[in-house]
Parts: sequence; C-alpha cells; structure tokens
Amino acid sequence: MSTATVTTATTRPRAVRWALGVLQVLLAAVYLFSAAGKISLEPMVVAGFAMMGIGTAGTVAIGVVELAAAVGLLVPRLAGLAAAGCVALMTGAVIITASTLGGTMILVPAVVLVLVAVVSWVRRHETVALLRNPRAVLLGR
Repeated sequence: MSTATVTTATTRPRAVRWALGVLQVLLAAVYLFSAAGKISLEPMVVAGFAMMGIGTAGTVAIGVVELAAAVGLLVPRLAGLAAAGCVALMTGAVIITASTLGGTMILVPAVVLVLVAVVSWVRRHETVALLRNPRAVLLGR
C-alpha cells in the first residue's frame, strides 16, 4: 500500500503558512461575493454578462463554479486543486474581459488571476500528491 506524504506544507516557515492562509481566505471571500451576485442574478451582474454575450444560464454556472472555488480554497487539502481550477477560470475571465470590454475592466480579473496563481504554485506539491493518490491524501493516510 502506498502512502502519500506531503512534507512541504509542514516545512514552510510559519510566516509563509500564515500569509498563504490569509491569502486563501481573502480569495475565498472574493469568490463568495462574486458568486452571490451571479447566482442571485442581480440585474447589474446580468447586464454586465449580457454585454459580454453570456446569458443567465452561463452567469449562474460561473457563479456555481466560483462558489465551489471559495469552498475549495478554505479546505486545506483541496486548496491547491481549487486554486489551479481558479487559474483556469480567471484566465478565461481575463480573455473574455479583454476581448469584449477591454480597458481598465481587465484589472480586477488579472489581479485575482495572479493571486490564485501564487496559491496554486505554492501548493503545487500538495496538488500533485492529491492527484496521484486522492484516497490517501483525503483520508490522511
């Protein structure tokens, strides 16, 4: 029986662990607030997505993905994988925003992209261990 041990999380300096935790909580809050507007179909959000050519079904779907991302960022064993998913999500957001709205509207998704990329990179070893042996990592074996 193979065991998946991830020692990088425990060997990080305390300040790095705290900073990473704070960053993950802040990003989770960003995704949670963003998801709430999309899932509840707030008129301003729907109008903004309509300007980009995305209908209400797409708006709600993105909101659900963002809600899952917020939860994933708060679960330590899933945070790296959630951040990697957020990198894909925010890459799409940057591309869509740049091609439809352009200008300064690209700033927010680009900053969030950089921040989730940092979390994804720092937690890359945990993500690899999770993908190699999900049962061992999730059950703590």
